[in-house]
Amino acid sequence: MRERNIIDWIRRQGDFRPEAVPVGPGDDCAIVRCGSERVLITTDQVLDGVHFRLAEHGPAAAGRKAMARNLSDFAAMAARPISATATVALPKGSSDELAKAVYRGLRESADVFRVDLVGGDIAAWDAPLAISVTVIGRPAGVSGRIEPVLRSGARAGDAVCVTGELGGAWRTDRHLTFTPRVGEAVALALKYRLRSMIDISDGLATDLHHICRASGVGAEINAADVPVHADAIEHTDTPADALLAALTDGEDYELLFTLPKRQAKKLCEQDRLPIKVTRIGTIVSGGEVLLVRPDGRREELTPDGWEHKT
Repeated sequence: MRERNIIDWIRRQGDFRPEAVPVGPGDDCAIVRCGSERVLITTDQVLDGVHFRLAEHGPAAAGRKAMARNLSDFAAMAARPISATATVALPKGSSDELAKAVYRGLRESADVFRVDLVGGDIAAWDAPLAISVTVIGRPAGVSGRIEPVLRSGARAGDAVCVTGELGGAWRTDRHLTFTPRVGEAVALALKYRLRSMIDISDGLATDLHHICRASGVGAEINAADVPVHADAIEHTDTPADALLAALTDGEDYELLFTLPKRQAKKLCEQDRLPIKVTRIGTIVSGGEVLLVRPDGRREELTPDGWEHKT
């Protein structure tokens, strides 16, 4: 099963009313109308053996990550999370202390952003721990004046930027301890014309394809400009391997966004933000997504990394 294929199939079913659901499946959050207000909703899950290892990481870390993944979806749209529910499927025979530790982990992430955990469900089954979280919220800013940033607004000529450094999150425990970039996203949206944005959960290469596909554009990424995290350098053998990790590892939960190139120049060269922002490329017309080497060679950047051409 490929997640993207299933999502595309669901979108084709047309099971929602556009007048009631301005943004449906396929973006980081759905947007629904509730009277005159717009409500953002996202849901995600973490599974023992897939997103964490319970025996190694513990239940609190699992709960923390489950909440943080969903909050990162709100960061991807520069929106404000307000409340959450959680559904926890415990392995049969689990102790009360395991359930309480999951709850404490959920609250640890939620409390940072003053998100209330308002309900959910607990069950037990003959399978590993599974945690699903749903977060609701609204557009950020006074009276919700900051428009949610979608994946579909990138235009040819836009600069492509990322926050932080990429790669190696899975090779360390950073995928369990990251802080969602909610505040940074709102600060960027207040000062700059963000045309598209996504959080880097599946890897830079894959998430860039999500933006390009939604926007009907291509991109050229400069290999030398991709900010490689020290974790990727430390846990790989060569600079090429470290770059591949930065492009494909995922679980970084940094922001990938596009904006007019003049604004990008000011942002990257003059603005003093609490987090590093790097311009890594340019949106281009057409549908090709390319990695540009320092010597000028262009190679296809597939959703899993780059593809060498002979």
